[in-house]
Amino acid sequence: MVLSRIILGLLALAPMTGYDLKRHFDSTVGHFWAADKAQIYRTLAQLVVEGCAEVETVAGSGAPDRQEHRITAAGRAALAAWLASAPERHVERDPFLARVFFGADLDDDGLRSLFAQRRVATQAQLARFERMRAEAEASDRGARLRLATLDNGIVHLRTELAWLDAVEEEVA
Repeated sequence: MVLSRIILGLLALAPMTGYDLKRHFDSTVGHFWAADKAQIYRTLAQLVVEGCAEVETVAGSGAPDRQEHRITAAGRAALAAWLASAPERHVERDPFLARVFFGADLDDDGLRSLFAQRRVATQAQLARFERMRAEAEASDRGARLRLATLDNGIVHLRTELAWLDAVEEEVA
């Protein structure tokens, strides 16, 4: 349900092909929602069946034709209803935290390695988000709200780095 509404939200910004959606997914909402290409295409097809999106074949000039998806009035209504509904809490699944939970069976080197790998990945993600933030423009209310979600991701990553410091100090 959430994935379909995120796709409708992206289509509300502009008509897109499945490829465009995946690219926009990775560069805009990827810091809070993940979806692979197959999930996006499957969900797009279902949105078309439901009448929430429609497909238009756009002739390619010197390139293959594009299957461009557009949000319909029914799609806008579904998106508006979802936006107005009470936000549900998403249960997070994090394999790293599962490893930490059972980490007592790791020796000191294994535990240090586990935390070091997470730290490197978190720092890389933080650097990517901070670059995105530096390049972003908050030209209107929608852009400011989209940037607020990026800021949320940045705060979470900084908090995770501080948490890693505290946990490593405590179990060292």
